[in-house]
Amino acid sequence: QVQLVESGGGLVQAGGSPRLSCAASGRTFNMYTMGWFRQAPGKEREFVAAISWSGGNTNYADPVKGRFTISRDNAKNTVYLQMNSLKPEDTAIYYCAAARSNMISTREVRYDYWGQGTQVTVSS
Repeated sequence: QVQLVESGGGLVQAGGSPRLSCAASGRTFNMYTMGWFRQAPGKEREFVAAISWSGGNTNYADPVKGRFTISRDNAKNTVYLQMNSLKPEDTAIYYCAAARSNMISTREVRYDYWGQGTQVTVSS
């Protein structure tokens, strides 16, 4: 069982660069692929980024490529999402997720555990 707690959201001006954190419980954090998803108002949840066990492999959704960076610190059981050059369309609830697999996936169904989400609101 893994529990995930996101933090770092809030109200940010367009162009800002906040960093989201996701702290995981459990002693096997380094055996989980980690992902970030987001859900904007009135829209379905969508994939943002994912990172493999070791951090050696990453994948990003096209709308965030070049602006967002996912990373992890296995010693701290934490995964991060550095968001740069934020746009109003990045406004969403951001969710952290963990998958018992080393295969990076963009699909929600591949992820076994989810956090409660953290709201990011980008003002123009």
